[in-house]
Amino acid sequence: MTSVHVTALDGLVNVNSLFTIAVFVGVSIASPGQRSLEGRSTCDAGPDVARNLLVFEVVSFSFFLFSSLVAQGLKLAINLLNSNDVDEAFRAHINARVLRLGMLASAVGSVMGCLFLLLSMVDVIQIRLGLLSCGSQSTVRAVATLVTLVCTALAVYIATIFYAFTH
Repeated sequence: MTSVHVTALDGLVNVNSLFTIAVFVGVSIASPGQRSLEGRSTCDAGPDVARNLLVFEVVSFSFFLFSSLVAQGLKLAINLLNSNDVDEAFRAHINARVLRLGMLASAVGSVMGCLFLLLSMVDVIQIRLGLLSCGSQSTVRAVATLVTLVCTALAVYIATIFYAFTH
């Protein structure tokens, strides 16, 4: 059973790493004072959107880092406990409550990181394509697609976690 937990934690850390890369890409793509592709200066994002982008990116990074560190800590504990008992190489004796709580905390950190990454990507879209309030078709479509797909994926992820913790 413990090897399954380690594999799940490995997957979580790997996904968090990819999302962390997305955070830095988002920051590097959009800069304050940048003209949008909309063409109307009234649709250009102001410093408040750029400020929100930076805040959302930092908060997102913080949640992903939290999630990864908790997952890595759990993996380390499992692996260290496994190294003490050579006969049971795939079954560490770890407090199930601590393991479940740690895995839940890591999953919540990933979900929160995704939500703030979603918000930051909306700001990147507004900086690059124009403000949502201008009603640009490109901006509205991009944001609608992003929000729909990410929220659907998060709903599936949360439902899966809920199912795993109740069965």
